[in-house]
Amino acid sequence: MAEFAARGGQDRYRARTGLPLATYFSGLKIRWILESVAGALAQAEAGDLLFGNIDTFLIWHLTGGANGGVHVTDVTNASRTQLMNLSTLRWDRDILKDFGIPIAMLPKIVSSSEAYGTAKLPAVAGVPIAGDLGDQQAALVGQACFKPGEAKNTYGTGCFMLMNTGEKAVLSNFGLLTTLAYKFGTKPACYALEGSIAITGALVQWLRDNLGLIEKSSDIEALARTVNDNGGVYFVPAFSGLYAPYWKDDARGVIAGLTRFVNKGHIARAVLEATAFQVREVVDAMASSSSSSNDSGITLDVLRADGGMVMNDLLMQFQSDILAKPVVRPMVKETTALGAAYAAGLAVGFFQDTDELVANWAVDQRWEPKMDEESRERLYHFWKKAVTRSFDWIESK
Repeated sequence: MAEFAARGGQDRYRARTGLPLATYFSGLKIRWILESVAGALAQAEAGDLLFGNIDTFLIWHLTGGANGGVHVTDVTNASRTQLMNLSTLRWDRDILKDFGIPIAMLPKIVSSSEAYGTAKLPAVAGVPIAGDLGDQQAALVGQACFKPGEAKNTYGTGCFMLMNTGEKAVLSNFGLLTTLAYKFGTKPACYALEGSIAITGALVQWLRDNLGLIEKSSDIEALARTVNDNGGVYFVPAFSGLYAPYWKDDARGVIAGLTRFVNKGHIARAVLEATAFQVREVVDAMASSSSSSNDSGITLDVLRADGGMVMNDLLMQFQSDILAKPVVRPMVKETTALGAAYAAGLAVGFFQDTDELVANWAVDQRWEPKMDEESRERLYHFWKKAVTRSFDWIESK
């Protein structure tokens, strides 16, 4: 990565791909394989070594594999490789040349909702394979976020927020990723801004497995409720650096504000609040707008939440408080699977249009902000102060 950044900076491909240079994306991983595995480059050039993300792998095997399997990927998955041009929705040949990646090894880029082929496996033989979306984009569709400004946040091991920006690819000056939201058949593609947070639910797992403060992840809410606030403690979980909006590989985890007053309840509360604070940073980045900014400039009205952590009422209430926005949990919580089903249903005519999908979306629970503005901004101020303490921990040799 350093080699490419030295020849054009970390953002040298951002205007075309929406992504900063990072080994997080597929392009540099493919390059490493082609350079490191004997014979790989020759096989790739001949079309005998194929690339695909998990969607490509599954569709290829479901449709026959080596016996005529379909080698495709949809625009949302292709947009995460750092090899697809956001404007043309095609593989960018200049980037492929820079990375030394033969186009013969890449799948055909298709829409998120169309019939790609039929399954050949005996148990599902003849069933059309018709929907293909990246994980977070599928959740956006499952949450029926089809209007610009509508956003969802998935609370899992990490957090991933996507905001629909419509038919315009909005480039970010605030550390966000520009990605494809979805493309249904022949209709125009819709784009999104994404904020990726590396460690959220994983921090709860760390508290359970590494410190043994709780027996199971769901116990954290009860432990956090044994105190009224965080006791001045802030936990920045930069275990592997910071993702959006900072993208700092050299950051490391920090617990700040410790005093002898602090107990395990305060630590538990700080762990939960770390998720909400990180989400606010992403929301602020999405809303940021100035004369020199390309970011959406759209104000979030309500945050649609899904994922395993949304069952934690304390976290969801604090999230609403620190955002000063309502947070809603849908009736169907497995929104990623639902979104993929929606895409397939649209392709085969089971659903007529997205209006039908919007009508199918319903709220299970809604949290309204209760915290006063002074308290909200004081807490956020100290969070931002704690984040700066995590910077530049790893020193380059």
